[in-house]
Formats: sequence, structure tokens, C-alpha cells
Amino acid sequence: MSTYLGYSYAWAMEHQDEKAFLNSVAKRLADLRREKGLTQERLADTAGVDRVAIANIETGLRRPTVTTMYRLAKALGIKVEELFNNL
Repeated sequence: MSTYLGYSYAWAMEHQDEKAFLNSVAKRLADLRREKGLTQERLADTAGVDRVAIANIETGLRRPTVTTMYRLAKALGIKVEELFNNL
């Protein structure tokens, strides 16, 4: 069985859609933050989240929890559903 970074090829293929979804959410968050004229630091302060967490979410390195997504949406002044629009 071939492996990809320690994972089986089948596992990697199965999770491609998940990674694409997380990357779409990451891009959407970054776009919304910029549209609102906020820095990562300002969004983090308003949402009660660490700035590094924002950076990691926006680059797809971190999977945000539902609570974090709620806090980010509230800090952006939007409904949480709007974080997932047009994905």
C-alpha cells in the first residue's frame, strides 16, 4: 500500500474534499476580514481569539471549532451562516 506523508493513499483521497472545504472557509474568513477593514489582531481581540489562531485558520493550518466560528462571525458583525456562503 502506498503512503502519502504517512497516510494511505485511500485516506488522502477520502479527505481531499474536506481539505478543499477548509481552504474555502479559510479564504472566505480572510476576505470578510479584509472587507471589514480589520487586521488579524483586531479581529482576534474583538472575537476573544488568539491572533495566531486567526492566521492559522486563514491559512488552513487550523480547523476552527463551532464556538470559534461563532465568535468570529459575531466580531465581523455577520451571521455565522455567512461564513459559509458561496462555498
